[in-house]
Amino acid sequence: QVQLVESGGDLVQPGGSLRLSCAASGSLLSTYLVGWYRQAPGKQRELVADITSGGDTNYADSVKGRFTISRDNAKNTVYLQMNSLKPEDTAVYYCNSRRGRLYELGPWGQGTQVTVSS
Repeated sequence: QVQLVESGGDLVQPGGSLRLSCAASGSLLSTYLVGWYRQAPGKQRELVADITSGGDTNYADSVKGRFTISRDNAKNTVYLQMNSLKPEDTAVYYCNSRRGRLYELGPWGQGTQVTVSS
C-alpha cells in the first residue's frame, strides 16, 4: 500500500500562491488515481482536484482556473499549485490515492495547513 506525506502548507496573504507536495513511498504513485482534498473547520472534507494515472485532471468548481494538479513520476510525487488564493481556501489539505474511482480511498495522513489571511 502506498504511504503519502503532505507538505507545503503555510500562511499566505489573499492573492498569493503556494505549492503543496504529496510524496509517496511503498508503491509507484504513477499507477494510482491521486486526489487533493481539504477540510475547513466545521465543514466536511471535499475533493479539490484529482489526477489519473494517464494524467487526466478534475477540479472542483471553486478552484478551477486557480489550482493546478500535476505529477512527477520520477519523484513519485503529486503537486497542487494554488494561485490567487482566497480566505475561503483556508483548510487542512490532504492527499489520497486509490487504484481507480470504483476503489475506496486509502488511510488519511496528517495533512498540511493552508491559511489565507491578511
